[in-house]
Amino acid sequence: MALLTDLYELTMAQVYFEKGLNGAAVFNFFIRPNKNRNYFLNAGLELLIDYLLNIRFSKEDIDFLQSTEKFSTEFLDYLRNFRFSGNLYGVEEGEIVFANEPIIQVEAPIIEAQIIETFLINTVQISILIATKALRCYSVAKGSMLVDFGLRRAHGTDAGMIAARSSYIGGFSGTSNVLAGKNFGIPIYGTMAHSFIMAHNSEEEAFENFASVYPENTIFLVDTYDTINGVKNAIRVAKKIGTRIKGIRIDSGDLYILSKEARRILDENGFRDAIIFVSGGINEFKIKDLMEKNAPINGFGVGTELDTSSDVPYLDCAYKLVEYDGRPTIKLSRKKVTVPYKKQIYRLYRNSKIHKDVITYFDEKVENGVALLKLYIENGELVRRLPSLKEIRELSLFNFERIPETFKSLNQHMTLSPEISQGLVKTTEELKSKFKI
Repeated sequence: MALLTDLYELTMAQVYFEKGLNGAAVFNFFIRPNKNRNYFLNAGLELLIDYLLNIRFSKEDIDFLQSTEKFSTEFLDYLRNFRFSGNLYGVEEGEIVFANEPIIQVEAPIIEAQIIETFLINTVQISILIATKALRCYSVAKGSMLVDFGLRRAHGTDAGMIAARSSYIGGFSGTSNVLAGKNFGIPIYGTMAHSFIMAHNSEEEAFENFASVYPENTIFLVDTYDTINGVKNAIRVAKKIGTRIKGIRIDSGDLYILSKEARRILDENGFRDAIIFVSGGINEFKIKDLMEKNAPINGFGVGTELDTSSDVPYLDCAYKLVEYDGRPTIKLSRKKVTVPYKKQIYRLYRNSKIHKDVITYFDEKVENGVALLKLYIENGELVRRLPSLKEIRELSLFNFERIPETFKSLNQHMTLSPEISQGLVKTTEELKSKFKI
């Protein structure tokens, strides 16, 4: 994965190398404000840690770089022995974060800190994006089951894997992605597609064949032809072969009306325990609408809208140098001014809810504040236990309860802007004056 980077990371690195500029650098990763997100759920840190602990340039990598004729023999020799030897500070996965907060902080020789930039932004951005979308769905689902159905619509295989992991962190019960189940231990779900129904001579024959193989896990897809007739066919088959109906899935049509009629028919025929699961264009807004109407729906399969985070398909995020060789650095571009120096984030709570975040110099203290940035890698070595994915999910749901209720709105923009300590404000203003043209 070492070559999964932008070319300019390597060209800058060679200049640093050739000119003897490889002092200690501090970079901050942060998200810029987004009017469609009141909060973000932090995710992707473990994936980044795994990368940093294992990044190597193979012989094939070096041979390829040599073939480009852009790099010197001496620099390529340096890359042969490349390791990440720095420090990584991060906010825990499963923690709620806000715009303009340094949620990841890298402290390393500048060549190392530069080369890892592309992977860091790529991996952490999509992880946070999907985890946040998932938590928004969870916030309105009122305990209904949520399953990631989006693998086939994700922007590539890696995105599909990260989406499964991140949606589980964000409160989903599981995924249809079998490889994610194997690699991450996420529960997997799924039964049949419309093609399975159409491959049979009749809907009843399809239901009967499936139920005979999976008698304890029979969720009938009932909307291939006519949804209500599909429900009735499922009942006929269940009674004929003497099996229970675990549930039905509706993938199209007016989900409110169809779910109500399906519930009535199932109940009248003694299948009160059968669940109703819906899919097809589901997002947090549709879930909220159906739940507010008291639709008798027990679960949602959320696909395209989740794995692409369709309403916010990317995060405006950045990885910026804030300190080099002991001196503060700053960017002064319009509307993109950065805050210098290595930092810490302190969180204060009021009545068990998030009240205020304060960004300070790293060694500053804030009374009653909880430090969010924690050291995970020190001098290239892992120094903190990484929680299981299940533990991260539990932390996410715990932290969800600590979000102020006004922030949970899907339609109103209500968020928290972190305070900047007086010391950092002073340094920032001094640097603005210094570089002012």
